[in-house]
This record gives sequence, C-alpha cells and structure tokens, in this order.
Amino acid sequence: MPDAVVIGAGPNGLVAANILADAGWSVEVLEAQAQPGGAVRSDRGIDPDFVTDVFSAFYPLAAVSPALSALSLERDGLRWSHAPTVLAHPLPDGRCAALSRRTHETMRSVEAFGVGDGAAWQEWYELWQRMGDRLLRCLFTPFPPVRGGAALAARLGLAGGLEFARMMLLPVRRMGEEFFTGQGGRLLVAGNALHADLGPESAGSGAFGWLMSMLGQSVGFPVPVGGAGALSAALVHRLQRLGGTVRCGEDVRSVVVRSGRAVAVRTASGEEVPARRAVLATVSAPTLYRRMLRPEDVPESIRRQLRHFQWDLSTFKLDWALDGPIPWTAEAARGAGTLHLADSVDDLTRFSAQIATRRVPDRPFALFGQMTTADPTRSPAGTESAWAYTHVPQVVDGDAADAGLTGRWDESEQNIMADRVEAQVERYAPGFRALIRGRRILAPPTLQALDANLRGGAINGGTTAVHQQLAFRPVPGLGRPETVVRGLYLASSSAHPGGGVHGAPGASAARAALRLPPADALLSRLQRTLAGG
Repeated sequence: MPDAVVIGAGPNGLVAANILADAGWSVEVLEAQAQPGGAVRSDRGIDPDFVTDVFSAFYPLAAVSPALSALSLERDGLRWSHAPTVLAHPLPDGRCAALSRRTHETMRSVEAFGVGDGAAWQEWYELWQRMGDRLLRCLFTPFPPVRGGAALAARLGLAGGLEFARMMLLPVRRMGEEFFTGQGGRLLVAGNALHADLGPESAGSGAFGWLMSMLGQSVGFPVPVGGAGALSAALVHRLQRLGGTVRCGEDVRSVVVRSGRAVAVRTASGEEVPARRAVLATVSAPTLYRRMLRPEDVPESIRRQLRHFQWDLSTFKLDWALDGPIPWTAEAARGAGTLHLADSVDDLTRFSAQIATRRVPDRPFALFGQMTTADPTRSPAGTESAWAYTHVPQVVDGDAADAGLTGRWDESEQNIMADRVEAQVERYAPGFRALIRGRRILAPPTLQALDANLRGGAINGGTTAVHQQLAFRPVPGLGRPETVVRGLYLASSSAHPGGGVHGAPGASAARAALRLPPADALLSRLQRTLAGG
C-alpha cells in the first residue's frame, strides 16, 4: 500500500509526487491518458521530422518556480533553450514592439513608439528587481501568504504598498495608458494579459500582463530542449529514481471515503487503490467535489457554490510543420519565440467583447510560437515548427464573421476557424500559407479528449478573473489545498494560484499532506506496522 496516491501525472501531480518521495513517502501516480505529462507533452504527430508541443510550450513561470527549482531537474536530463527575442508584437505596417532579455533592447523598442517610454519600461523593471522575488513568494505559497506578504509590505512601505496595490488592480488598458505614451509598451503588456482569459478592461488584467512582461524581461520565455515532453520526462525520471511509480491508462473515477477520511481511489476498471496517508487530486474542483466524491461527503454549501464555478475561455489551437522561416513583414519578429497578433489594444478589446457576447471572433487575437527559432532541435535546418492558439467562447451563440460557426466544432467548423486564424497570420506574414507542409487542428473538444482537465478547451483550471482568485479559488472557504475530507488534497490549477506550469498547487498540496496532525501520523505508522511495511 503506498503512502500516497496522486490522481493525474501532469506537472502538478508529478511535482507533488516528487516532494512526497523526497520526504520518504511511497507514492503511486495514476494517469488516465496513455502517457504522463498532462498538458505538458510533445509529439511528432504532424511530421516525423518535426517535434510539436501539443498543449503548453513556453515556461516563464517554471523558470522562477521554487518548487521546480528545488527538484534540480537538470540532473534528470532537462535543458532549457531561448529564442533570440523573447516576444514580439508586430503590426501590419512593419513596425514591431519587441521584448528582449537585454533590457536596453526592450527600452529601445518601446521608445520608438513614444518618447519617454523606454525610461518608463526601465522604471517598471527596477520595481520588479526590488520586489519581484517577494511577489513570487506570495504567488507560489498557499493562501494566505503571510511571510511573503509581510516581506513585500516591508519592502514597499505603506505608501508604496498602496500605490502598488492600486497598480495591480488596474485594467491593462488603463495601466498602459498611465505608463506609456506610445503603442509599443501598451501592446506588450496588453498582449501578455490576454494569455489568460482577461480582457483589456478587466480589473486585475494589468497585474497579469505586468507579471508576464517582467518575467519575460528577467528570465525570458524558456522552452525545454527537445520538446515540452522533456520537462515531464525529467519529472517522471526523478520520481522513479526515488522509488515512485506512474501508472498510465488508469482513469480514476472516485475517491473512497470511510469515516470521513480518504482511504483509496477507484478506477474505471473497478480497481480500488488504497492510500495509507493521503490522496492528492490534480483534477478540477468541480470534478473532485461533484463527481469523484459522494454527495454525503461534501457539504451542500460547497456543492452549491461550485455550481457557480467559472471556467476560463475555450482554446482553439493550430500546429504547423513549415517548409521555411515565417516571412514576417516586421524584421524584429523573425527572431521571436512568442508573438502576439493584433492591430492595437482597441483590436484586443473588440476581440474580447465578441467573446464576452458569446460570438466567435472574426479577427482572432493569435498567440503564436516559433518553436524551432526557440529550440533548433525541433525541426530540420531551414524549417519551422510552429503553433498558434486563440480563445473562443465556452458557449457559442453566434459568429461575428457570419460564417455560421455554432460551437459544434465538427470537421467543417474546425476548418473554417483554422482558415480564419491562418488568414490573420497571413496579414502579418504574407506567404505564410505557402510554407505549410502539414497542419493539425486542436479544437476545444479535442483538447478535452486529450486531457480531461481542459474542460471545453479551458487551459487554466478556471477563470483568472479576480472573483475566482486568492481566497476565492476555487470557491470562498476552500482557498487552501486541504479539502472537506481528511487526507484529501486538491492539487490542480483549480487551486491557488491557478493556471500555468509552475507546480505550485501540487507543491502546496504535498506540503499540506506532510503536515499530518499527530493523531493521523500515529495512525499511519500503526497501519504500516500492522501491514508489515
């Protein structure tokens, strides 16, 4: 009998399992899919010569994650690579705002759009250098972040703290207008905000855009050499070195609760897998509380609140194998690993408004990845492994382009939307379509079929909006990894701090499990003795 059973072999589950194994626990990880990794996987599904990241691709949060750093995954084969330029936001007229890890280059780029904007960017980065580590400590520790919050408050002081709090609550449009006179800096921070399901006018979108921008400035948007799957492979290899096991093709359907305590899980085949000390679930909060647990195990108040749980937007993704480098009109875009494709902040607002009114956007804002540019091992010399994704509504009531998209996402609708995204890319890179050797479409239902946590193509485990963050994630009263069942911990991105590949929810759940109450610890030792373990 293992000390802990972890449901799900994505990054949160594997981080949790490694931390428990480091503490001497025996750990068994059960994964529904045929391979580990969750939304951190790569394959050669388009062309055998091209490595493609199936879901996530760039990992700035992993680069600053205390949980991942402590695992020293380089010992298990993980290596990182960077594109020459972190991020570019090209415009159809050939101008381009570019973010580089060399601060003076970013300053020069935004200064070209507005006098004084380079100095404003430098001011931002100096603020980050003063308190970024303390902010990340708050982000990556369980709520409430007492130590990190105290350190941040001490560094900023009362007046500085209030000013910073106001800045973090700003919508990203207002933040850009307050700090920059030109379009360049505004586009960089606004495009970064829209990595999440936040519009330019959303409260708190400025905080997310600023965080991603400063991470890009300080650590870049690194990628694992050889594909996203290399990160998952390193986590699995490390766990196995410590004696942990990962079983794939094991779909956990329920958590077994006896006398108010989680004691096992039950798989789709009917197997009951016992856990001596803890069960850690890296599934969504609605799945755990409304499907895996019996109604009598969950207070009705929690079940009622979860009816209002808000998913983040659906994702529509395209992967390409390209016969040559992408012919961006903007020269500065050609060396970027990540690109944002929208004409202006107004264009981002228009895109977000169409989604808010449940219409599929007619000019989709595209996040674009040039993976061979970031890591030359991804495809043969002179080619490019690339992808793009955009957001669409979870529930579709209409099509802003009047092409009849309904959200069924059958083959016809997938092709219409894919052509729409490609037409957007073509506006910034004329001749792009002529380079396509192969294409793969990952519509919202496809993403969910490949990873059940990506419900309707939602990639962040629930909205990033402020009403479902911090103490409100996943619902008020459940802001920590402990659940209403003893020995059961929520370790997914539905828990604080939410989406992104950083392992924080898994790490928090593992550490909570390790802090067993004395009576539970004594019972676990007695059970092990009686079992001869």
